[in-house]
Amino acid sequence: MHPHIAARFAAVALALTFLSACASVPASHPVAPISGKPVPNPAAPPHAEPPAAHTLAPLSSLPGWAEEDHLSALQAFQIGCGAAKPPAWKAVCRRAKEQTITDEATARAFFEDNFKADVRPATGLLTAYFAPEYPAQTTPDEIFSAPVRPKPDDLVMIDPGPGDPSGRKQARRVAGDDLVPYPERADIEAAPVDKALAFMRPEDLFFLQIQGSGQLVFPDGHRVKAIYAADNGRPFLGIAKPMTEEGLLAPNRTSGDAIRGWLADHRGSEAQTVMDKNTRYVFFDLIPDDGSDPAGAAGVALPPGRSIAVDPSYHAYGELYWIDAAASVLTGGAKVYRRLAVALDTGSAIRGDMRADLYMGRGDQAGAEAGHVRHTLLLIRLIPVSAAGATDETIPQG
Repeated sequence: MHPHIAARFAAVALALTFLSACASVPASHPVAPISGKPVPNPAAPPHAEPPAAHTLAPLSSLPGWAEEDHLSALQAFQIGCGAAKPPAWKAVCRRAKEQTITDEATARAFFEDNFKADVRPATGLLTAYFAPEYPAQTTPDEIFSAPVRPKPDDLVMIDPGPGDPSGRKQARRVAGDDLVPYPERADIEAAPVDKALAFMRPEDLFFLQIQGSGQLVFPDGHRVKAIYAADNGRPFLGIAKPMTEEGLLAPNRTSGDAIRGWLADHRGSEAQTVMDKNTRYVFFDLIPDDGSDPAGAAGVALPPGRSIAVDPSYHAYGELYWIDAAASVLTGGAKVYRRLAVALDTGSAIRGDMRADLYMGRGDQAGAEAGHVRHTLLLIRLIPVSAAGATDETIPQG
């Protein structure tokens, strides 16, 4: 997923984000998303695919288009489109920002006049995430026993070797004159902490690390943002699958709420054994909470409900997509998601052309909704008409 981006929590979105995950960190970081997961190098060339011609369709033909809140979508596009680099996208972004549009009809006309839809039959998966808020303390007790650790002094990031096509930096530990792989979660948590930034409930810290950032609320009402600082370079492993395989959760009961609830009910060695299956560990910085939504990998604050994390080897930041996700694969996930959204983030679990993670916003209400999003997805890229060619009929993939 991306440099910067808020978090995802408690009812955290993803049955699947647990099977995978998405996150981000401050824009200055080249490789980490809101959830603090490793991400592809945004500068890497697009994923190589055989060229294919796609028929472009008018936006009015999209299912649910007439019911869309086009004015809200336009406002989100104006916020995020500056991240787009291709000339055609820069031109349509400039037109969007130069206009003052305050009514629904004009906003709809703007999209229909400037874009066509690149519709393909392939389907994938939509999940969701959010910026969680967690209680925290400055001192530990039996409940708030998990330290929020800063980036260790002995952790260094090195460039990938010539045989590594990922472009990701690698986490290493200084051991004398050598650099060795950084320890796994279980080893880190077994070691004493010298300078904890705060103390959290273990299951909350686990979710915070999956999300990559979040807000911490202290007993006196003081609030800060916990943002991604570094990770131990270990691969992320979602715990939903092993929990179902071991009979700890039913296969259709793997929402974020269900997982977190089980961890809280079994707090201690039993829950710790399950969490240790995910060897990845994330370190944090604390900064003042200004009340804003987090920034995603594109370096832009994420408009709630209108921004998605994507695989940057297939999709470019700042571009516009139509989400068509009507069928949920989770119990209780009956809501239909058909809307425009801007690609502004990424995550290590977000892989492939038809894969997106929808940012829902901050707090428990956003988290409750995000936790029930796991839908079959048709992800439709919008193409500026100036990029569609003279005939406006076909456009090559890639």
